[in-house]
Amino acid sequence: MIDKEQIAANYRLIQDEICTSLELTDGMGRFEEEKWEREGGGGGRTRVIQNGNIFEKGGVNFSAVHGQLPDTVKKALKVEQDDFFATGISIVIHPNHPMVPIIHMNIRYFEMPSSFGTANEPVRWFGGGIDLTPHYVFEDDARYFHAYLKSVCDNFNHDFYHRFKLWADDYFFIKHRNETRGIGGIFYDRLIASNELSWGTIFEFSKALGRSFIPIYTELVNRNRNKPFNEEQQQWQYQRRSRYAEFNLVYDAGTKFGLETNGRIESILMSLPPTAKWLYNYRAKPESEEAKTLSLLRKGINWV
Repeated sequence: MIDKEQIAANYRLIQDEICTSLELTDGMGRFEEEKWEREGGGGGRTRVIQNGNIFEKGGVNFSAVHGQLPDTVKKALKVEQDDFFATGISIVIHPNHPMVPIIHMNIRYFEMPSSFGTANEPVRWFGGGIDLTPHYVFEDDARYFHAYLKSVCDNFNHDFYHRFKLWADDYFFIKHRNETRGIGGIFYDRLIASNELSWGTIFEFSKALGRSFIPIYTELVNRNRNKPFNEEQQQWQYQRRSRYAEFNLVYDAGTKFGLETNGRIESILMSLPPTAKWLYNYRAKPESEEAKTLSLLRKGINWV
């Protein structure tokens, strides 16, 4: 049986691998690390890259925290227990180039001592996902992204991609705008062992998803980083970033969990872009690339 220390150690290793690879991809930027401790128990390593060749702002954060759940979180999770342990990696990268997409990934594990059965049977689950938020949707890139995720999922369960893709479409939806945050990806939560799926398999899937980040994003960055762009396209990038900020502040469950469990504010809000704009009543020009992108920000598109 895998234990929480083993899971946390593997997540720390994946954090190291991703940071090293992102520095190589950027070519100039370097991550700054800040180790922190949570007052209620545990801590983490916040790593932020800023003002690089291509990465204007990004974070690759690891945490392993424990303690007492606030009543609001217990109610949201529909649990009665107080003690909890949570560990995971959270990544957001905001490039300085409007043709390079924003990317987000999270892999996580949550555990609570069980109030039922024996003390050796904790309530536990894995969650995570990866999604892409292009400022401009390039259909070849979208197909590549989803095909890669499907291949990762299919190595573990042929139902995963379809289930988790639909989940991502629903989760990364900005209801007050009636549009998706980007082109989706996969998202899952409370994934537990069953007769068909062991804890070991779920853990291997979590690690495989974490290690898919670098080949996926490196490919997308290198496809687009040398494309020319103009000031109008840069302004569109800032407009799209505002939608990203709206989702994270209004709907994102990880942001809410971090704030309600006395998490580290700088690490939680690392996901926000360095510059975003809210132009009043903005309308994309008909038949423009911006209008095309808006037409593709909807649920249910089959990219593979």
